Amino acid sequence: MKQCWRWFGPDDSVKLSDLHQVGVEGIVTAIHAIPPGKAWGAQAIVDRQSILSAGGYRWDVVESLPVSEEIKTQTGLMSSHIAAYKTSLRALAQANIETVCYNFMPILDWTRTSLRAPQSHGGAAMLFDLTDFAVFDLHILERRGAAEDYVDALRAAAFERFSQMSGGDKTILQRNITAGLPGANDSWSLADVRRLLNSYKGITTERLRANLVDFLSEVAPLAETLGMRLCCHPDDPPFSLLGLPRVMSSSADYSAVLNAVDLPANGATLCTGSLGVSPSFDGPEFVKKHGPRIHFAHLRNTKRLASLMSDKPNFFEAPHLDGDTDMVGTVHALMVEQDRRKAEGRADWQIPMRPDHGQELLSDLGGHSTPGYPLIGRMRGLAELRGVMAAYRPSLGTQNCGEY
Repeated sequence: MKQCWRWFGPDDSVKLSDLHQVGVEGIVTAIHAIPPGKAWGAQAIVDRQSILSAGGYRWDVVESLPVSEEIKTQTGLMSSHIAAYKTSLRALAQANIETVCYNFMPILDWTRTSLRAPQSHGGAAMLFDLTDFAVFDLHILERRGAAEDYVDALRAAAFERFSQMSGGDKTILQRNITAGLPGANDSWSLADVRRLLNSYKGITTERLRANLVDFLSEVAPLAETLGMRLCCHPDDPPFSLLGLPRVMSSSADYSAVLNAVDLPANGATLCTGSLGVSPSFDGPEFVKKHGPRIHFAHLRNTKRLASLMSDKPNFFEAPHLDGDTDMVGTVHALMVEQDRRKAEGRADWQIPMRPDHGQELLSDLGGHSTPGYPLIGRMRGLAELRGVMAAYRPSLGTQNCGEY
């Protein structure tokens, strides 16, 4: 697999020149200043490519070209936003950028309640705690009907925790959830969230999935013509929050959407951390089932913790080889898929991957690194993943070294 790295642009604390020492082979980035619904201009793309080229890299994957809330709900300026999305795809294709990651999560992008939860080894990791999220939902956002989504014990625990929180604690929790984590499409105020929740009234899981299929029916044929690959990122976490539907939380969800728009350009981003929060996730089996349509891989691991609702576990960002996902088996399956593609003669046989997220370790600590994207934690993850890949295929030889 091509060993890539997510880079947030010139303001990223990690410099492109440093990544050569890490062994990074390609860059995953986006033009975050352009909001959802607006087209990416050719000049903005070329400018970003020029920066990458000067640093010795090419732009391998766009993450993300965001899908607006209007497209997800099929309201307001949906038509113009789809037109802008198509314009962006054409401009990216003109610049020879072929892989575009996106997601279809309503309102909140990936969600954590703590950005730097202390770990036993002295480092820190991001954490999702359902009781903290219920505190936000019930007592900070005060969402209408929220109480119906939580069992009695969780409502009581949330009230007790809220009553003991300082004003600063409440502000931090709200900011962690609504202000947008790195790479998120938007940053919302409480008023924004309440307004957007109203726009999702009456939108069921079936309706949201139909809206996703409608969107793909518009853009995937164009991507196919342009020689591009679209890959949808799974829901993070893979269960409902704020009473909103989720449509990309399982292997079955991917089957439904990939089959509905059955084009090679309509593909999947395999995120082992997001999907792995679900106890039913089987990484190697996901690759075996959807392998030909996996266009990009986020390799990270999460560890489930007990919560007061069994279908919505707490979890934290674990070291890449230490969480609940069978990372070794998943990487093995991806390497087998690459071999299959190469034998088939596919030009896109090599799957771009990146070590997603990471714990804050050593010099990452102190609150100065980007939450979820520290240098040392991701370096450790990439080194571990590189070792797994090397065990499958030592050096440049063609002989496998056996089953794990």
